[in-house]
Amino acid sequence: MALVTGAAQGIGAGIAARLKRDGWQVVTADINPGDAGTRHVIADVGDEAAVNALVAGIAQTEKRLDALVCNAGIMIRKPIAELSLAEWRRVLDINLTSAFLLARATEKMLAAAQGSIVTIASSRAHQSEPDTESYSASKGGLLALTHALAVSLGPAIRVNCVSPGWIDVQGEDLRPEDHAQHPAGRVGKVEDIASLVAFLTGPEAGFVTGAEFLSDGGMTRKMIYAE
Repeated sequence: MALVTGAAQGIGAGIAARLKRDGWQVVTADINPGDAGTRHVIADVGDEAAVNALVAGIAQTEKRLDALVCNAGIMIRKPIAELSLAEWRRVLDINLTSAFLLARATEKMLAAAQGSIVTIASSRAHQSEPDTESYSASKGGLLALTHALAVSLGPAIRVNCVSPGWIDVQGEDLRPEDHAQHPAGRVGKVEDIASLVAFLTGPEAGFVTGAEFLSDGGMTRKMIYAE
């Protein structure tokens, strides 16, 4: 049984659909309605009470948890002078604090199942564009939280991180140069991330914990200078 947050659309929905197709029972959670999993819960995972209620519902209904996928995330892109403290905190609550709350609330069930946690960070944990301070900070924190949890919760629970780069989640009208700039030759697809998560939550990843998997088509390894 898996819990996937931020799964009403995009990468989260793709992960939930892949796990469901692989035979998992999947509970999805989001502030919006969704249908990618087996059961959907409307929940704000940045809120402690909502997380505790979500996990209590799983304990009562599904009665076990083998995998937690912390995918929920938002971006507020503003110049730092215009970014309010409330907006900063909201981004960190949804992107970072939610993973702490979920890990804490699910620890007993995951340990009982010898399960795993996968966090979804971003290549922006390593590199940035202007006006993304709250988002980049949250994703960098999520990467660090991942290896901290791996050490604290092991060996009962494995914890790993997937950091996507440019993933086409809406069927964008992409240009040839959008694809060509990637060393892999194309922009990423939701299925690229879902397949990594499927591996990390499966038995073949039993010796993998505390690791980050960049799925960005090689962009963070590419030197880019103005010609």
